[in-house]
Amino acid sequence: MATWGLIVEMTVGTGERKHMEASVLAHVEGSREEALAELGECIGRYTPEHPRSPKRSRVFRTADGFLLVIDGAWQTFSSRFTVAELVKDSAAPQPQPVPVPVPSPEDAAPPPAAPPEDAAPAPSGPTVDRYADGVPVKPAWLGRTDLP
Repeated sequence: MATWGLIVEMTVGTGERKHMEASVLAHVEGSREEALAELGECIGRYTPEHPRSPKRSRVFRTADGFLLVIDGAWQTFSSRFTVAELVKDSAAPQPQPVPVPVPSPEDAAPPPAAPPEDAAPAPSGPTVDRYADGVPVKPAWLGRTDLP
């Protein structure tokens, strides 16, 4: 599934210092059409800094989004809204590992039956400290270096 950036390029400053700046309004996962629909909703909530006294406002549909043109008392300002597919993000969060579900006591298998008294003794190996209910004090995975 593609991730789309909802981008606005707006006119900032006035006079000779008037220029365009871009910012990302939001990210949308899904199809391009879904991202364009979300972008259309963003235009309704968008309030540009300039002009302070708008006289006329027009929204145009383009191939990649929308163009908002606002006539002010002295100058015209514009904001271009674009949908663009996110290809690379240097500050993207790392994917989180999928947690392994821990079985509840109800899901656990019943404890094995006690061996008959005439059976051979269990093989000797390292003894494991256990609580009274049989659960090891130190989990077997603790200290393993082969786990992530």
